[in-house]
Order: sequence, then structure tokens, then C-alpha cells
Amino acid sequence: MSSLTDLPTPDSKSPDTGRPGVLDRVLSFIERTGNALPHPIVLFAGLFALLAVVSTGLELADVSVEVPGTGETKQVGGLFTGDGLRWLVENLIPNFATFPPIGAVLVLIMVVGLAERTGLLETVMRATLARVPRAALPYAVALIASQAHMMSDVAAIVLPPLAALVFKSAGRHPVAGLIGGFACVTAGYAAGFTIGSLDALYVGITQQAASVLPAAAGLHIHLLINYFFTAASSLVLAALGGFLIGRVLEPRLGTYEPTGEEPQTQEDLTLTPIQRRGLLATTVVVLLYVGGVLALWLPSGAPLRGEGGAFVPSPVLSGIVPVLFGAFLLAGLTYGFTVKKLTGTEDVVTAVTDSVKSMSGYIVMMFVAAQVIALFTWSNVGILLAVKAAALFTDLGVTGFGAIVVFVLLASCLNLFIVSGSALWSLVGPVFIPAFMLMGMSPALSQAAFRIGDSATGAITPMNPYLFLILAMLRQYEPDAKLGTLISRLAVFVIPFMAVWLVILAVFYGFDLPLGPGAHIGLK
Repeated sequence: MSSLTDLPTPDSKSPDTGRPGVLDRVLSFIERTGNALPHPIVLFAGLFALLAVVSTGLELADVSVEVPGTGETKQVGGLFTGDGLRWLVENLIPNFATFPPIGAVLVLIMVVGLAERTGLLETVMRATLARVPRAALPYAVALIASQAHMMSDVAAIVLPPLAALVFKSAGRHPVAGLIGGFACVTAGYAAGFTIGSLDALYVGITQQAASVLPAAAGLHIHLLINYFFTAASSLVLAALGGFLIGRVLEPRLGTYEPTGEEPQTQEDLTLTPIQRRGLLATTVVVLLYVGGVLALWLPSGAPLRGEGGAFVPSPVLSGIVPVLFGAFLLAGLTYGFTVKKLTGTEDVVTAVTDSVKSMSGYIVMMFVAAQVIALFTWSNVGILLAVKAAALFTDLGVTGFGAIVVFVLLASCLNLFIVSGSALWSLVGPVFIPAFMLMGMSPALSQAAFRIGDSATGAITPMNPYLFLILAMLRQYEPDAKLGTLISRLAVFVIPFMAVWLVILAVFYGFDLPLGPGAHIGLK
């Protein structure tokens, strides 16, 4: 059997001519360009240095910018000046300590990691898929995949091989489950009616980027500002993904002929009695917890109602991270102790701390990103770029939803080279969020558009490290499979997912539907 850690070297030659084909040349260009990019931490450090020089030059040139709609003129400030150096010395630590994504992401990672390390999340996927009728399997795989961002990158490792085994046990082609599961995890990564650390990451950067404009003061930016959009998207994308898996991908794979190299099915799919007991106990505890939260929120005069008894805004929405923390904590503890993965407080502490340890690279990157975004704000370069970008869109006649489409396409292209969602959103958010605000569009809309661009092309970029892991898994079923073959099969999902997801956003935009609780399309 092929080792999943012994990743194969793709053959980039065309089988007919021995020369690289068009697809191979495109992939090679993407790979070379992506490899030439520095690490995101170095990228942000370089951007900070560039911004420091540019801001200083603009101050020396006495550049100012008028914020449209306010009549206020802001002078650009330079970092390499007396005021700039004082600002940096006084705010280097506060810039990082108060950076919105940090606290929310780490709090959720602790308990989501606990649920993942006890085996709860994988057990939920197994229990769901193992009971699905044969005809509905593609749609079930796509639906679960569209919620998988709750598991972070673990989903790209766990779901595809599990889907392959389920397909095989049902007499269907396991490669369709493997490739389809991976495609739906990545191309629909930012969709879902589940909430996780990805949402906290997005909204923290959104909140920080929007704050450069006075209009942000009246906005209620919270974890659920895209919830209606992502929940609806996950259902539609699940139907689309299931159709593409069952009606487009699987028929083109031909008749499945076992090679004897595949993983065994029965031992990977069957839940043990103790796992079933753990799942039942966890379900009961979480339902009781949710009932308690609703009882503190829904009744008239409940303590978690907002000012004047409002549902939106309310402490439940602004404090959704602590609410989710409680749900995941109870779920992880209940399941872990029931199945004996946790035997004492020491095991709990170890699981939680190991989850946070895995985020060390993210923490360092967010330290540098926080300085960049803070300098954008303090120097007023962010406002200057936003005003110029908004004017450029207007001059080109690209306004309204057309500007959103252009932004999605730009983000999709950048996603081929910068696969880290936090890095990419930190780079483009501080410019495009204020630019779209100046065009009358809310930060919630900008974030929803970025979700599409940050997901759609993730399945086909060689910069995605899990692409080669899936190739190794594929070779368990097709020993002669090459990277070009895998990419061509995954490409089936990219354009339909992007197009349909844009149509969904267009429906929200056209009918002025809220993207989440209290999150409108325009600046209201």
C-alpha cells in the first residue's frame, strides 16, 4: 500500500507527446510562482516596511484625503517621523493584544480541538455517512463537506478517505467519494450552517478593516454577519456538489476494479457500542445546553435580550463565541469521558493545550498582520487607497454587484498563490472593505464575497498541501494516477461552485436580504 507520507512526484509530461501539456504548464507556473512567494509572515513584514516608507513619503509630500460623505480631510501620517515612531513604541503591543481575531480564534480552537482530539467530530461524520442510502451518498458527502470548516484543515484529511470507504461499501466508485469529498471541502470551505474558528478569523479582520471609516461606528459587526448567506449557500452547494459527484464525476470514472491496495472498509466504518453511547450522551447534553441558552434569550424580558428587549443586537450575538465555547466544551468533555479518551483533568488540559500549540504559526502571523492593519489605519493610507479604489471602480463603470464579481474573481486568482485565508483577507480586506463602504456596500457583503473567492479555487492550486495528500490516497485506488488527472477531475467543481455561489449572493443582493442577523447589504 502506498504510504500517505511518501508523497508522489507528479509526472508533468503529456502521455502522447512526452512534452508538458497546457494544463501541466499552467500548474507549473502556479507552483513556481507560489513557491517564489515568501512565507506569509515575511510577506507581512515586507508589506509593513513598504507601508512605513510609503506613508513617510506621502506625509513629506503633504498628501491628504477627503473622506466622501463626511467633509472631513485626513492628513497622511508617516511612520518614520517623530509622531510615527512614538505611535509605534506606544502601540506595538496593544495593536496585537487588541487585534479582534486573536481572542475569538484561540478560544474556539481550544474547544474545537478538544472535540476533534477525542474523536467526536470524526465519529459524527462516520455515523452520518454510514446510514445514508446509496442513491443519496453524493449529496450527503457534499452536505457534510460544506460544514467541514468547523473542523479546520482536519476536514481535508479525514472526510475524503472516509467518503471513499463509504462509497465502496455501498457498491459505488470509491474515487468519486475521495475526489468529490475533497472538492466540496475546499471549493465550499467557507459555507455552512455551522460556526467555527474560520468565522471568528474573518469577522475580526473585517471589524478592524472597517474601523478606518467613521461609518463603521454605527455597524454591528459580529460572528454571524454572514450566517444566513452561508447557511443557504451550504444547502445549495450540497445539492450542486452531489449532482457533480454522482452525475458528472462518477460516470466518467468507468467501472471500478479493486486493486487490492485499498484500505479495508468494515473496520473504518463501523461505530463501536461505546462510540454510539458517547454520541447519544453528547447529543443529549448539547440539546440541554442549547435549550438553556434559548430559554435565556427568547422569552420576553430574558436576560440575554438586547437593549429594549431586542433580539438584534443582543448579548447572544455579540457573545456568540462564549456560547459556542460552552457548546463545544460540553460536547468534547461528554464524548471524551464516555468513550474513555479522557480519563482525568490532565487529559483535558493536554488536549486543549495541544490544540493551541498547533496555532503558534498563526499567532506569529497575526502579530505582524495586526501591525500592518494598525499602520494602515493610523497613517490614513488605508483610507487613501480605499478612496482611490472606489474612484477607480466608478471611473471604469464597475459599480454595485459588478464590483463584487470583480472582487471575487480577484480573490479567486490570488487564492491560487496565497492559500491561507487569514493571510489573504488581511492583505485585501483593509483596502476593499473601506472601498466598498464608500460605494455604499456593507462590510458583511465584502466578507461574503471574499468567502467565495477564498474557497472556489482552493481545490486546484498546487499550493494546497492537501492536494498531494489526496493524490497519494488516489494512488491507493489508481496506482498510475497523475497530478494532472486529479486536477482535471477537481476542476469540474471549481467554475460551477463559483458561478452558483455568485448567483446566491446576487439573490441576496438583488432582493436586499440580510446576510446575517442585523447585517444588511448596504450601509443602513
